[in-house]
Order: sequence, then C-alpha cells, then structure tokens
Amino acid sequence: MSKEESAPLGRVEEVTPLDFDTLAVRAGTLRSQYGEHSESLYLTSSFVFNNAAEAARRFCGEEDGMIYSRFTNPTVDMLQVRLAALEGGEACVATSTGMAAILATCMALLKSGDHIIASRGLFGSTQTFFNAYMAKFGVETTFVSATDLPEYEAAVRPTTKLVFVETPSNPLTQLVDIAAVSAIAKKAGAWLAVDNCFCTPALQKPLELGADLVIHSATKYLDGQGRVLGGAVVGNKVLLDEVFKFLRTAGPSISPFNAWVILKGLETLRIRMEAQSASALAIAQWLEAQPGIERVYYPGLPSHPQHELALRQQKSGGAIVAFEVKGGKDGAWRVVDGTRMLSITANLGDTRTTITHPGTTTHGRISADARAAAGIKDSLLRLAVGLESAEDIKADLANGLG
Repeated sequence: MSKEESAPLGRVEEVTPLDFDTLAVRAGTLRSQYGEHSESLYLTSSFVFNNAAEAARRFCGEEDGMIYSRFTNPTVDMLQVRLAALEGGEACVATSTGMAAILATCMALLKSGDHIIASRGLFGSTQTFFNAYMAKFGVETTFVSATDLPEYEAAVRPTTKLVFVETPSNPLTQLVDIAAVSAIAKKAGAWLAVDNCFCTPALQKPLELGADLVIHSATKYLDGQGRVLGGAVVGNKVLLDEVFKFLRTAGPSISPFNAWVILKGLETLRIRMEAQSASALAIAQWLEAQPGIERVYYPGLPSHPQHELALRQQKSGGAIVAFEVKGGKDGAWRVVDGTRMLSITANLGDTRTTITHPGTTTHGRISADARAAAGIKDSLLRLAVGLESAEDIKADLANGLG
C-alpha cells in the first residue's frame, strides 16, 4: 500500500500500484502509537469503546473499528489486506482453515435447491464436504472432468450457482482453463471459485483470468513452514461481505497468532515458490528418466497434458510432483518407506519436502470408484518439494526406487 495503514475489514482501498514483492512485505501494515516496525500481534478477545454511543455505532456498522476478535482484529485485518492486494481482489476474509474457507463460502452464498459444478479432481475433504454435507442442506453437486469444457457446459442447470475448481489439482496436477470455465460460469449466471492453494498468487492470479472468488488453505504455501492452520477467501466486496457476515455469526475464525505467522510468511512467498518450483522441475525431469517410474505428473514438463495451458496460466509448474511407481501399492509404499530425509506426512507447502500416498491418506475417505474416476491409483505418490537441495531429494527417493 502507498501508506502503512490498513483498510477496514480486509478491503483494499486506495493502493498505489506496487510490485508483488513490495506488497508482500508492506501491504496492510498497521502501526500503533508506539511505531513498531514489525507488525503487532493483538492477542485480545475484545476491544474497549470510549463510550456507549461509539459501541452502538460499531455494532450496527455505522462506524468502522474493532469489536470482537471473532470477526474484527487488527492482526487478522493486516493479513486480509495483504492477501487481497497480492491476489488483486477488493476484499479478503481470513478463516481458521482452508476447509473453513470453503464452508464459509458455500454457507454464505448458497441455499437449498442450488447446484454446484465441481471439477472431479478436488482434494478429498472438499469432495466429502460437497457430497456428505452440502447435500444434507439440499445443495447438489455434479462432478465433471477438470479438463473437459463440454462437460462443464452439459452440467449447467437453471439452479447452478457455483462452479468450484482446483488448479492445479491435488494430487495429479490437472489444470483447469480458468478463463474458459469462467465464461461458462458467467453464461450460466454462476460464480466461479478457484482453489489457488498449489500456485498461490506468486504463480497464478485467478481473478485476472475471470474467477469471482479465490480460496486458500493458508496452512500450505502462504505460511510456508508448516507452523499454523489458516484459510482465506478473496474476491469482490459484494461477495466477501456475505462471507464476512457468515464468519461474524458462525465463527470459523482464524486466531490472531496464526494470522500473524501467515502474515510474516507472505513476505517470502515469491522467493520460496520460485525456488521450490525450480527444484520440482529438476526432480520431475529426473523421475521421468528412472526405470522404476511409470508416469510423472508435473505441469512444467512437456509430457504433461496441459503443459501449454500451464505456460499461459502460471508463472511456473509449481512445487508439487505426482508420480506412479511400478509395482502398484507395494512399490509405492516401498519408495515412501525407503526415504530417510523426506517427511512422510500429508501436509504440503513446507520448506521441508513431504511425501505421501494419496490413495490411503488425503483421498482415503472417498470411495474406490471416486478415486478411480479422479485417476488416483494405488501406485501414485505425491511429492511436495521443499527448500532442500534437489540432489539430496533425488538421492533420498533413489533409496526406495533402487
């Protein structure tokens, strides 16, 4: 921002155009009367008013200001302003987790009888949420192939209100043509929400490509060091006001401490994403040459089905590499168990490289048929490349591939 002061409720107001790296460090900064250089952490549940009239104005929305940390907090506000600036959105609402961001979006914008179109390769918990929970409230979801535009068009109904996609997808890194799907959604009178977890605004700007909403699991690359949980929804003011109202009432709120950690993580976002993406490309190229590998999925490789789209839509291939190992589940588990340095965990976006078997972890709760439809085989592994030496990561993978 042009001045180090925050806008109310995470809205980006008058912002002088600045480069991404400058916004990542400066946007949204709010200083107290003490003039601290680093952003303050406001660990307080509530805020004191000067008089009864001021309290009344704050509660009824006549006056901007802090009220209660479930829905207003200076540290959270700084995070919201900064992330909105990075994504190019008018507003942002931070939430307790990425799944809470999806929950808040759906509960705020949808009602019984509405219809969702979702790409089939969504994260397992997102699929479960749509199938098991939104369905209970009378909201039906149609899953379509992430890459098949006619399927999106064929799935449209008069009641379609939301198109929800994840690009690149978890774990197969399938890409959705955001601009093309946006055109389909707009023709249907629906909103397009894009889960931008894998790329972050450092590599991809869905709003510039026609999306209405961007969803984040801030737990991943936005924090970047696997320390805290968080989520966010970014978009235009009208839609985000509705999401904010739900957050104020239902309370899937981010803690000020977690917001502060993620706020500091954003300062190095582009640097980390570029370094991790470069290592991921080198490792993907190496994996393609290994005799024990059936197939590698990485948007930065010419062999990826949507490689040309990745070149248009993303600044790089990202830091996620998925690959199929010869020998089915046994072969895949042998690679996982053969590692000595890599972290065997389902989380991603960390400075430490992680490896997981999606079929029995992240997508273990969905049916075998749903996994098959999403292309998640027993032989599939997902590698989230960190900041270690790419040569050391290759050597560790080779332990189980040999």
